[in-house]
Amino acid sequence: MLVHIAQRLVQSVIVMLIVALVAFSLFQFVGDPINALVGQDTTQAEREQLRHSLGLDAPVIIQFLRWVGRAVQGEFGLSYQLARPVGGLILERLPATLELALTAAVLALAVGVPMGVYTGLRRDSWLSRVFLATSLVGVSLPTFLIGIVLILVFSVWLRWLPSFGRGGVVHLGWWSTGFLTLDGWRALILPAITLALYQLTLIMRLVRAEMLEVLRTDYIKFARARGLTNRAINFGHALRNTLVPVVTVVGLQLGQLVAFAVITETVFQWPGVGLMFIQAVSFADIPVMSAYLVLVALFFVVINLVVDLLYHFIDPRLRLQRTGGTAHG
Repeated sequence: MLVHIAQRLVQSVIVMLIVALVAFSLFQFVGDPINALVGQDTTQAEREQLRHSLGLDAPVIIQFLRWVGRAVQGEFGLSYQLARPVGGLILERLPATLELALTAAVLALAVGVPMGVYTGLRRDSWLSRVFLATSLVGVSLPTFLIGIVLILVFSVWLRWLPSFGRGGVVHLGWWSTGFLTLDGWRALILPAITLALYQLTLIMRLVRAEMLEVLRTDYIKFARARGLTNRAINFGHALRNTLVPVVTVVGLQLGQLVAFAVITETVFQWPGVGLMFIQAVSFADIPVMSAYLVLVALFFVVINLVVDLLYHFIDPRLRLQRTGGTAHG
């Protein structure tokens, strides 16, 4: 087990170094950063002095190593647009994105898994057909269109919920949360539904397909022959054996919720890192863009590592196979 964890950690470090190289390359191929920091009346000597103070006159490999060293400490330089440390900007925006992604993930799991189980167990019922037909909406329609429709219905026509912003927040140190205010919850509902809808339908269809597959296996038939109740068979045996592929997809989807919150945050003007990234792209703010790439990659790497470790707690067969393989070697 420890060897497996060490291998996964080494792979994660390699992935992060590759992402860091891609992020650092933005500085080399998207114009001269000095032009974004100074005005037109700046002399050439002042430009060279600024270039030297920023370390931009060093060899590229030295610049990359310095950049990685600062990135490990959470330092990504100054924003070209706001002239503020990028790390501080991310810390200000990160709570909004994480709360939106967490709410969307909980909503997708809390609704998607029961719907998937129901449609797997009652696949011929009219309600299952309604669920499957409705799920096509979440799979087919783009996120921005779903958000616009929700704004039109619940904000413009019914005037029940706000159409943009985060609402009232409470500051707990550097963390700001909307979970402790009514305005925060009202502002969170529409963007959370928008972000969760695709993941919800995906989880529902995956759980349904896995349930149908597991219910056809021999050990389920043997369990029925032993006289076990349907509840014990469906939830004690069948559902548990669908969790491995479900955990895989859910883990990847959690990373995508953070990465693809860009669209939802733009539609609802949600003040998270996704909206900050879009604004950085329009201004060619390279430090912010590179920091966002590293942040998203870090989320994916950490989540994939956690998911891989969870396999061993969900499916004992994986532990036995790995133990047997190690002993054999």
